[in-house]
Amino acid sequence: MRKLSLSITLALLSLVVAAQNSKVLSGPVLGYAEMREALVWVQLEQSGTVQVNFWPVNESKEPQLSDPVSTSANTGNTAKIYLRMLEPGTEYDYQVIVDGEIQEFDFPLNFDTEPLWDYRTEPPTFSVAMGSCMYINEEEYDRPGKAYGGEYEIFESIHAKKPDAMLWLGDNIYLREADYHSRSGYIARYTHTRKTNEIQALMASCNNYAIWDDHDFGPNDASGSWVHRDWSLEMFKLFWPNPSFGYRDLPCTFSAFNYRDCDFVLMDNRYYRTEQSDSHPEQIFGKQQVDRMIDLLKQSKAPFKFVLTGGQFLNTAKVFENHSNYEEERAYILKRLSEENLENVIFISGDRHHSEVNELVLPNGKKVYEFTVSPLTSGAAHNITEENTNLVEGSLIEERNFAVMTISGKRKNRELNLVYYNSEGQQIYNWKLSE
Repeated sequence: MRKLSLSITLALLSLVVAAQNSKVLSGPVLGYAEMREALVWVQLEQSGTVQVNFWPVNESKEPQLSDPVSTSANTGNTAKIYLRMLEPGTEYDYQVIVDGEIQEFDFPLNFDTEPLWDYRTEPPTFSVAMGSCMYINEEEYDRPGKAYGGEYEIFESIHAKKPDAMLWLGDNIYLREADYHSRSGYIARYTHTRKTNEIQALMASCNNYAIWDDHDFGPNDASGSWVHRDWSLEMFKLFWPNPSFGYRDLPCTFSAFNYRDCDFVLMDNRYYRTEQSDSHPEQIFGKQQVDRMIDLLKQSKAPFKFVLTGGQFLNTAKVFENHSNYEEERAYILKRLSEENLENVIFISGDRHHSEVNELVLPNGKKVYEFTVSPLTSGAAHNITEENTNLVEGSLIEERNFAVMTISGKRKNRELNLVYYNSEGQQIYNWKLSE
């Protein structure tokens, strides 16, 4: 009887199917999918009401319908839909319904909730893709000359690797001069980027987590003195389905999440950043944010602990916006990592338009690492000659690329396998680390 009821429900809903993407401008984007709840983001062509119909794939349960969410032009017609009362370790299919009409897509809509594995099984194998610097051309607003963005097929190559999650490592939209000084400008830039055809299937197929850098925040190299930083934060919250954004006493994009048996801390390298000066303390994160990062790492029992930041942290070359230019804060972070005897801390960064792996031995003998992954579709840097004493030999990549990190193995013996790929999905470089 339950199967018959489910069939009738789906059949009735199918009578009101809308033309493909007739009302959805971009998305859906899958945010987190925890054991009991998932978050789906969509953007509509115009104001409307969005709901999500969802059901477990291998169980004869009737679909559940999310609460309706109304969109408005003032917030870019974006909507975040929370799917509640889920079961752990379960595959769900879902439909996006706009103004009562089911929307059709060229790709399947489904997700898996986090498994309830601890104390029960070995930790699951999982993979995480990552990249930064996504420039999507828009000729009328771009600088004259050769187009800066290209090879959008890289997103299809990432999708083909079937990652469980995607980490967007900053410079995800590239604000232009026309965008800086109005909320409408920010919305227009996010909208133009997010509706790119090649990213749709990727963002719908896996969990997405994001940090920002200067080109998501304001003008090039903008610091926390940027007059519109509150707009920047508002728009980041509108367009990214992260699990959280800062603390009440620390407004910013800072966040953290657990994925399978690993922990991720998402740093904000813009909101509290100061300009370099001899007349005041220099900081990128600020002590309050750093101390909370350290506290989270201390609490973590994960075999690998990841810290995401827009700019490079371990690279010793004092060039561009590397953290090495902010010596005191960088030294404080490394000192705390050593004092707290933290193991297998790995920074993941973007920004530099080249990729590389860095490794540093701390005073206590523990090692700290960094994976830089850049660029996705922006112009790649070439002929890099900077002196970086922490660079892992052979890891420098000077072309558009992405990386996929796979965590596997039994408890207490986990292994990390990092593979960099070019835009076509061909392997460039491989690096491994054992717990």
